[in-house]
Amino acid sequence: MLINLLINSPEDFMLPCLSKQLFDLECFGCGLQRSVYLLFQGEFITAFNMYPAIYPLIVLSFFIGTNMFFKFKHSTKIINTLAILAITTIVLSYLIKIIN
Repeated sequence: MLINLLINSPEDFMLPCLSKQLFDLECFGCGLQRSVYLLFQGEFITAFNMYPAIYPLIVLSFFIGTNMFFKFKHSTKIINTLAILAITTIVLSYLIKIIN
């Protein structure tokens, strides 16, 4: 297994998009895996270009994780706002991707 990781790139282990394979249409999550990989490589701008919702999703995940241990006042409103921001970013970037 370790030899496979050294020989192959991490992209060889990424899950394929079934929507793209079956219908030749990208889904709302297309690019997320590669974006996370690019973040770990330090390619922050390229990660954003690959999947613009990566940063709102990170902020939302971080806040939800932190809120599990430290309860914040108005946390429900903050989580809802961050979720709306993330979903809006996902939908807008998807629409822009389809139009172009």
